[in-house]
Amino acid sequence: MANTDAPHQHIIRGLYTDHHGWLRARLGGKLGNAEQAADLTQDVFVRLMAQSLHSLQAIREPRAFLNRIANCVVIDHWRRIDIERAWAEALISAPPDIAPSAEHCAIVLETLYDICAMIDALPDKPRTTFILARIEGLGYAEIAQRLKVSERMVTKYMSQAMLHCIAVEQPAGTRDA
Repeated sequence: MANTDAPHQHIIRGLYTDHHGWLRARLGGKLGNAEQAADLTQDVFVRLMAQSLHSLQAIREPRAFLNRIANCVVIDHWRRIDIERAWAEALISAPPDIAPSAEHCAIVLETLYDICAMIDALPDKPRTTFILARIEGLGYAEIAQRLKVSERMVTKYMSQAMLHCIAVEQPAGTRDA
């Protein structure tokens, strides 16, 4: 690695050395499974490595910072379990002659993970609007009644949701001009 990465590595190494055991024990207590705790602790430090040097240097309460990242990792873990459970239930209810391959299942699961993350990243009202319209199949008038907003606001929320999905799918710099 380049010498400019040395401060970044130094901070991460220090956080790992000082707090890895504590974080692993904390996650073990939360999950009730030492192996999952070990895996998720590593995921926390992988996410930590993606932080900028500036954000790492700004850490004043390392355990609070690591705990915040850990909470996100645990939520993602539980979300993945829920998605996998729903997919398994869908497979059980499908006719046996259309059983997908392991590769197809992996692709579907990754796609579902990505879709859930995309939807979860939306602000509350656009997310709710999107779910009510696209998943529950409600019309804009029904959504407006549920959210106690005008149909025009429902249209605005739906536009925000769609633009968000497009932006996530096509990161800046990759869009066609």
